[in-house]
Amino acid sequence: MSNALLSPRIHQDAFAEAEAGVAGEGVGGSGSAELDRIFDGIIAETPQPDFKARHVLLRRLADVVCLPESRINAFERAVTADLLVEMLRESALADRIRVAKRVSILAEIPNSLIRMLITDDAEVARPLIEECESLTTADLHYCARFGNRQHHLILATRKELDSILCECLVDTEDVSIIEALLKNLRARLSQPALEAAVAMSQNHPQLIPLIMRRPELRPSSAYVLFWWAETDVRRLILTRFGVNREIMQDMAGDVFAMMATEKWQDPLARKALQFIERRQRNREALEKSPYSSLEAAIAEAAKLGMTRHMAEEISYMAGIKPSTGAKLMRDRGGEGLAVLCKATGLSKKALRALWKALRRPLRNAEGQMHPHLAEVLITYDILAVDRAQTVLRYWNWALSSALTHVMLRAISSGEDVDLETLSVPQRAAMLAFAQDLKT
Repeated sequence: MSNALLSPRIHQDAFAEAEAGVAGEGVGGSGSAELDRIFDGIIAETPQPDFKARHVLLRRLADVVCLPESRINAFERAVTADLLVEMLRESALADRIRVAKRVSILAEIPNSLIRMLITDDAEVARPLIEECESLTTADLHYCARFGNRQHHLILATRKELDSILCECLVDTEDVSIIEALLKNLRARLSQPALEAAVAMSQNHPQLIPLIMRRPELRPSSAYVLFWWAETDVRRLILTRFGVNREIMQDMAGDVFAMMATEKWQDPLARKALQFIERRQRNREALEKSPYSSLEAAIAEAAKLGMTRHMAEEISYMAGIKPSTGAKLMRDRGGEGLAVLCKATGLSKKALRALWKALRRPLRNAEGQMHPHLAEVLITYDILAVDRAQTVLRYWNWALSSALTHVMLRAISSGEDVDLETLSVPQRAAMLAFAQDLKT
């Protein structure tokens, strides 16, 4: 009798034990579990047939598919591949892996065979996804669409990934996949994909050093990343992305006179010129302020303690909106204060006074300068005025010019906002200020 069939003796013994168990325990009791154990054991002990002819045929069909164009035409290759695919569906894992490795070196692989293998188990798909150069963009997107997490992890390490596929992988919101993608410097990240990674880094700080190494990183994303980065990363952002505006200032030199003639009535041009101009402090706000200077306002705040009114006055005189000033004064690390002071021409003495006004510790228990203040003063020293102004004005531009009242209401109420429909400064503002606006 075939090994695949049960002998009468096995049948009798199995049912005798099962019947006794059911009679003793009732339906659903340990007797039912014992019956499952008996049959599981019988099935496990049944030897699986080893069809040698199948292995040989699989190997031969793979060899035919791999023949050069001088030996086989495209139609013959396609028909052979279709037959091979049907056999592989029922074949063992080892056979499928063997075929995948065999065809991964081909310059041309029939589509039906590719689609079957790259969505097979990860061990089967790996040699094709990692090494096969003949895979098309459509093949890779097919794998991303119908593959599982393991396929996505392998895809993230493939060389020469296009930006659309990178976006698909980032859309999984799987930290491990995004981490692998960021490590792959041969992948081409789009700006939306990188911004999504920046947003995730707020809750997954291990992504920050990987993002900082990406060649696609631009000032808009770096200025956002600043807010939740550590001190060393913040300094790197300020030195690398704190660009100057000399070219823009030279280009727009005569436009300021034109705007003055028009009495600054064009709000769009006025906002752009406010970003470009050299002067940071607001003279009009200074004339209206009860304080004689920005330094005087900070000294008063250091003496009496910072109030909301004082913070607003300091912000106006510094040429920024109160919301931007509040963000800087609440900054966890304090480097934002160094940017504010350097951009407005304030001295290190004024920075210490501002630090004191915000009730931040000046000295530690040993009477030495507090390490947080020392780090902020170092940041102040390495910053150039013009570069600090660029960073400060971008933050202010993103918040005051980009966030409309509709967006503010949506964020504060917890509504989802489609980042794809927003401009670059709007997306930067969304990422940098969303948590503040919600609270």
